[in-house]
Amino acid sequence: MQSQNANPGGYNPAELLICTAARLMPDNTTAFIGTGIPMLAASLAQKMHAPNLVAVFEFGGMGAILDKLPMAVGEENTFHRALAAAGILDTIEAAQRGFIEYGFLGGAQIDPYGNLNSTVIGAHDHPKVRLPGSGGANDVGSHCWQTIAIMRQDKQRFVEKVDFITTPGYLSGPGAREAAGLPPGTGPYRVVTNLAVMGYHPQSKRMMLLATQPGVSIEQVLENTGFELLVADTVEENPPPTDEELRLLREEVDKDKLYI
Repeated sequence: MQSQNANPGGYNPAELLICTAARLMPDNTTAFIGTGIPMLAASLAQKMHAPNLVAVFEFGGMGAILDKLPMAVGEENTFHRALAAAGILDTIEAAQRGFIEYGFLGGAQIDPYGNLNSTVIGAHDHPKVRLPGSGGANDVGSHCWQTIAIMRQDKQRFVEKVDFITTPGYLSGPGAREAAGLPPGTGPYRVVTNLAVMGYHPQSKRMMLLATQPGVSIEQVLENTGFELLVADTVEENPPPTDEELRLLREEVDKDKLYI
């Protein structure tokens, strides 16, 4: 199986995730950005192909130019040359009113319908592991038009049923989000992993393999998924990070090597 730490292309798994996620951020759109890989992906996207990407941060920075990598969603660089410097209530309200198109999320577990768990592993009252919890993830998953999950892929993370729903995906299937009172037309859009990019079947709302990462086979993706993963009629192979993406990532986006 492909190495989890390096590869013949000269990039590491974190760099591959960042470049893949950055390519999913179109220009002239709004995106709710969380700590870590989403920050690097947003900065790279702004430098590569999306100079008008409006990055929205939980603590109130809206439209910051990410010349310097923030350390967290409330850090001063999330307000650098921002269109607005507001507060957490304003950013959540903006999502609730339909002004934020993409939301980037992570989690410890994800299920076939894109429900995410970042709360507990095991029973809620007597967990095996207590995780950080929601933060703003529930609001992002509930109110942004489309959400993109970024995480490593294995059977412990991609499970038939999450131990706790921190962030709603399509819940139990078609119509379930709307029945729960969530806005129609919203929900999971993509899952980006070290092995593949997944989407969701338009009718069943189940996760579906769309593209493999460079050098990864369809069989490897299926072997590292703990539920029946749908497979698109045509599965593409993602191109590897380009020299320019890697240069920008290493020399400008994360020149202090905080993440990569």
